[in-house]
Amino acid sequence: MWNDDQLTILLEIIREAGSEVLSVYSDPSNSRISYKGDDSPITEADRLANSTIVQALKKLPVNFPILSEESDKPSYRTRESWIDYWLIDPLDGTKEFIKQNGEFTVNIAHIRNGIPEMGAVHVPVSGVTYLGKRGFGAWIVDEGNVAREIHARKIENPSRAIKVLTSRSHRNDLLDNLIQNISEKVGEVEIVTMGSSLKICLLAEGKADLYPRLTPTCEWDTAAAHAVLAGSGGEIFDANFRSLKYNQKSSLLNPNFFAVADPNFDWGKLL
Repeated sequence: MWNDDQLTILLEIIREAGSEVLSVYSDPSNSRISYKGDDSPITEADRLANSTIVQALKKLPVNFPILSEESDKPSYRTRESWIDYWLIDPLDGTKEFIKQNGEFTVNIAHIRNGIPEMGAVHVPVSGVTYLGKRGFGAWIVDEGNVAREIHARKIENPSRAIKVLTSRSHRNDLLDNLIQNISEKVGEVEIVTMGSSLKICLLAEGKADLYPRLTPTCEWDTAAAHAVLAGSGGEIFDANFRSLKYNQKSSLLNPNFFAVADPNFDWGKLL
């Protein structure tokens, strides 16, 4: 088990939010699905989890600003002065939540100077939580509170099959062409389809090599899992293979990115 009070507090907060999500998931009649201006769905679970997390973070001794998908967004003029802040996605994978396939998560990240330093990703259906802190480590904690340290896997044999993760709800020709290109260069490519930030967590857990994302995501979609991945030894790069940073511009959209288990592998040649 880790020896870090911050991770322990995050675990407590995110489990509480996960319980709120699960209470709605278990009774679909309470889901109250509505749609935001961009046509993305929002449910009662999003609202309850957001309220739980925001209230808990505001009670902490550290008074960091909070940026959440489901709360009012401060202007960049306000945000650009932030050194430390919390970045939250109360329910990542709302579409998967509505489909009731279990592939949705609750996400909390601590960002410092644009870099995800610490994160927690909770899977309400399984009770599993991923925790990570950059330069410190990453763990998977089951609902019985048994923790296991996790490590992203290395590509020591470039000729072995590359396991690539893809989104269950977002696939396009650009991604298919990329996968075909990888296959032509290394041979066998194994494709695993998954929803929400679980894809990045699978990289952290040592179960895959690459998650290319070539369609839009928001910063709160990736930040918590990014911190877990970094704690496990992996990284997320933009299209120029620079580490993905947060709160660097007025838009809260991420660029296209590559989440990788082994940042020392020459992905530039492969991609």
